[in-house]
Amino acid sequence: MVASISARKSVGAAVSYFKHMAHDEYYTGQGEAEAEADGEWDGRGAERLALEGPVSKADFEAALNGIDPRTGERLTQIGKSNAPGWDMTFSAPKSVSVMWALSSPVDRKAIEAAHRQAVHAATTHLEDHHAFTRRGKGGSVREPVAGLTIARFHHETSRDLDPQLHTHAFIFNTAPRRDGTWGSVVSRDLYKAQKEAGAVYREHLANRLERDGHAVERHGTSFRLKCIPRDIERAFSKRRQAIEQAADVYGYRTPKGMELAALRTRQAKRPRERTALFQAWQAEARTLGFDLAKARQQQLQTAPQQQQTPEPGIGNATKSASRVFTSARQMLTAITAVSRASTGMPGIAVNLRQRRIEREREAE
Repeated sequence: MVASISARKSVGAAVSYFKHMAHDEYYTGQGEAEAEADGEWDGRGAERLALEGPVSKADFEAALNGIDPRTGERLTQIGKSNAPGWDMTFSAPKSVSVMWALSSPVDRKAIEAAHRQAVHAATTHLEDHHAFTRRGKGGSVREPVAGLTIARFHHETSRDLDPQLHTHAFIFNTAPRRDGTWGSVVSRDLYKAQKEAGAVYREHLANRLERDGHAVERHGTSFRLKCIPRDIERAFSKRRQAIEQAADVYGYRTPKGMELAALRTRQAKRPRERTALFQAWQAEARTLGFDLAKARQQQLQTAPQQQQTPEPGIGNATKSASRVFTSARQMLTAITAVSRASTGMPGIAVNLRQRRIEREREAE
């Protein structure tokens, strides 16, 4: 799943989460000058609180308790029955993570920047369209927030030490209203927007990577980099393989079952020096017979031929950044169709699919 969301059910649990996110990464030591600092603030709520740069434990804990970290003023009441915040995780497609792991430091920086910008686009989309608070007796009045307070933590590996770019965006249950007061966040809207946020993330990431010269192709409701063979993706997906094997053993078939399989196979973290990880990944790729430089060269040689083939429905002015997803709206429509089909509304999904087939026939 590209975007997932889960609640931290108490302040104590959220503080433990902070320690886990900020200081307990899957590698130890700096190793390279590009090693990441401990988290960063994001969102218009953080701006109002003058929170910027690295996330400190003191500021994180104050925000959890509904307190302004700078002034000590109480902004909201976080009761025992209310979650102090939610972890929304954005994970890059495996082919992107493998490309990042096997690339030069300069290219890695560019891929990391593309990922982080896509995460920011997704959380900004949540702020603008799916973040609400309540006021009045019994929370009878529902209104949009003026922003969200978010702490982002960027990680780069799975528990099995495979490359896996992902970001934990912690959304605090304290948000500014447009009149300057503060209130708690309506969590239901965040959960409902999970797939949509993931779609925005994928659309921005795909377009940015394509602008940077990577050939991309649609893969279901997501995308992948053409340069990375599927068997190489699979080889660097040991965590996914372990979960699937556990699901087969225990007969898990539902999404909840897959979560249980993930818990059953969850291993303790195995810290490893960062530079050694890159060396190990590159050695593994060589053992598998994969040479990224040669693959990129072949991609460049075939690119001119691919560009000569016109694509239906896409004008010359929009080809550069939109060959995979012509717009965020197109991807969101696909995600909405899948969502409706999974919630007892298959007729709508069938109608949308039939309309798409008819449009494709008309374009031929």
